[in-house]
Amino acid sequence: MTQTLAPDDAGITEAARLLAVGELVAFPTETVYGLGGDARSDRAVARIYEAKGRPSFNPLIVHLPDLVAVEKIAHVGVKARMLAQAFWPGPLTLVLPLRDGAGISPLVTAGLQTVAVRIPAHPLAQRLLRAFDGPVAAPSANPSGRVSPTEAAHVLEGLTGRIAAVLDGGPCAVGLESTIVLADPEPVLLRPGGVPVEMLEAALGEPLASGGDAGKPTSPGQLDSHYAPDAALRLNATTARQGEVLVGFGLVKGALSLSETGDLVEAASRLFQSLRAADRLAGPGGRIAFAPVPETGLGRAINDRLRRAAAPRGL
Repeated sequence: MTQTLAPDDAGITEAARLLAVGELVAFPTETVYGLGGDARSDRAVARIYEAKGRPSFNPLIVHLPDLVAVEKIAHVGVKARMLAQAFWPGPLTLVLPLRDGAGISPLVTAGLQTVAVRIPAHPLAQRLLRAFDGPVAAPSANPSGRVSPTEAAHVLEGLTGRIAAVLDGGPCAVGLESTIVLADPEPVLLRPGGVPVEMLEAALGEPLASGGDAGKPTSPGQLDSHYAPDAALRLNATTARQGEVLVGFGLVKGALSLSETGDLVEAASRLFQSLRAADRLAGPGGRIAFAPVPETGLGRAINDRLRRAAAPRGL
């Protein structure tokens, strides 16, 4: 069952303990309630996708308590720093270059070399982040496609039994998800939200473009071919052809396996590392085959990423 934790020292201590052992905890921010998991743990992040029924591995926002903590995992450019100083803590997410060795699960970044980061202003979120003392990945704490939760009761309506606990901080003040901006080298608005565009433009002293550039992707979903290894991919394979490295699943055995037991959570947590490992085994000009994965639950997300990895490139 999902616990409801009080917004006191005991509740915060228990919430931090649950996060530290890989469990999921919903917590309030000034925007909406977030579904938190340890951003360094593949399995914890895979559980976020599973609990939400999220249809694809969209990058998740990493929550941290201050700019010092942000700079441990990401590079903060000139314009990003201007926005951070103007709007953090607050409902602004910045997409920043990921530092080498940051330790963030590739499931958080969807395999990209950027990471979306936010410093929430909600005092309870701040206390939890400092008690946990690590990066927390947290999309909105609701089933995918449903209305975002602004009260603990909303979280429980959708996620009871799927997560360990919800830290009840009362209603959220903003109730609208954060604004997402790619600040450097040229500022781009990726999602409108809790900080108005006009305020962002005033702080930067220049206009914000909208969307992104498919020729220079800086956020997910801009290219059909994505997450691709050097080797060519073949999907829905039950046996390896000559020269192929087979990545198995369940009863289909291979040189590697997403999950020997057919566990979709385990398969999700292993997906990106399996792509990289198979690519190394295949070598230059090599080929990789992936066993069939059910098109249900997290399997939809896994198959989405595999189809993108297998898509034609160089167009």
